[in-house]
Amino acid sequence: MNRPDEETDHHPTTGLDDAVHQRTRLGLLAVLHETRQADFGYLKKLLKLTDGNLGRHLEVLAQQDLVRVTKGYQGKRPRTWVEITDGGRAALSAEMSALRELLRRFENSGGSEG
Repeated sequence: MNRPDEETDHHPTTGLDDAVHQRTRLGLLAVLHETRQADFGYLKKLLKLTDGNLGRHLEVLAQQDLVRVTKGYQGKRPRTWVEITDGGRAALSAEMSALRELLRRFENSGGSEG
């Protein structure tokens, strides 16, 4: 029996990072990769999150140095801005590479047939 992973001796899912792969955090990193920086309200609305949920996911990403959270004011209104870090870009890139490889293997095994 042929093993589909003979060349690498590991499965693409081993390259998925739990901190990045979670749906909301993957969404946050993807949006921030596109925009470079976004404010809390924009992310909350775009990803349909509550304040608490978004705050917790940003906390996880910030603890891993994948995003930088800056609090300040715009006029008299308090604002929170989020920016993806170089580490966040690298982690997102690695995640996308693992997903591409997983998709390639899925399609090559006939998994894309209806």
